[in-house]
Amino acid sequence: MSEFDSPSAVRCAWCGSDPLYQAYHDREWGVPLHDDRRLFEFLILEGAQAGLSWLTILRKRENYRAAFHGFDIARVARYGEADTARLLADPGIVRNRLKIGAAIRNARGVLDIQETHGSLDAFLWRYVDGAPRQNAWSRLKEIPARTHTSDLLSRDLKRLGFAFVGSTICYSLMQAVGLVNDHTIECFRHRELALPDTPPSLSTSQAMG
Repeated sequence: MSEFDSPSAVRCAWCGSDPLYQAYHDREWGVPLHDDRRLFEFLILEGAQAGLSWLTILRKRENYRAAFHGFDIARVARYGEADTARLLADPGIVRNRLKIGAAIRNARGVLDIQETHGSLDAFLWRYVDGAPRQNAWSRLKEIPARTHTSDLLSRDLKRLGFAFVGSTICYSLMQAVGLVNDHTIECFRHRELALPDTPPSLSTSQAMG
């Protein structure tokens, strides 16, 4: 049995005992991600989380993928009033007009970033010079809610017209997509993600399946 499948594996305390949360922690959180569509997905879901728990959003993620057409950036960027009304009526997602509006606005911002920087991937990873920052936290309470780097990312995204991209949300995004390794040092994933030959994250097709 691998540690992925072991209920007794030592994990970060935040994922608790919920199987969905543990699976997310074990297989996704902190794994370097370079696919623009999935980076956009995390950007939108992190914004949707504001004021809620991440587990709440995880439980709604498949509904989000269906509602936002698989997080097709160009398609979401074309959403109009009819799509906004459809999303506001969808009980499977967080029906908050500001968050839904931000998702559409941010999709348009990502298209601008892709035109200017080549990809959302290139834009985000430049904040850590292209390589994950390896932290070594002993306890959960040591992990910051924001950093100077997330402050910079938040500032730049806001200047580009993005919404729901405060520094705390940006740092959560950085943790989720592997710009930083914030697994605590006793967690089995900390040492795995610190290795140079860490397996790549799930492909888009695997993640969407």
